[in-house]
Amino acid sequence: MNTRPHRRPITVTTRRAHLLCLVLLAAVPLAACGAEPNGSFDAQPGTPSPSCLQHQSQDPGTEYTGRENSDPRAVLEMMRFYTANGTRTYCDGRPPTDTDRRWTELYAELGGDTSRVSPPK
Repeated sequence: MNTRPHRRPITVTTRRAHLLCLVLLAAVPLAACGAEPNGSFDAQPGTPSPSCLQHQSQDPGTEYTGRENSDPRAVLEMMRFYTANGTRTYCDGRPPTDTDRRWTELYAELGGDTSRVSPPK
């Protein structure tokens, strides 16, 4: 008789639940990187499917990096934006700024697919 507990296969729903847990509990504070406490992500709401990216003007704030105090909607909006648009070039043709890199690093730290964002230059 097998006494080992039954393991359920990892499904898409399970992976999403794990990602949400990471977002809520494991966001790494970026204060050491000079993050502004109220830095907001600009998801370019006027252009839902942008052909190019605008540079971020603020470092990730506590609503993204505050662990259990993070705002899940804000975090998920940022994650969705980079998943859909992260490989697009910047509209000014310049490489990502340090602030842009902090956002894409946060995206990766929260479990985002790194193939969905441009590598740092």
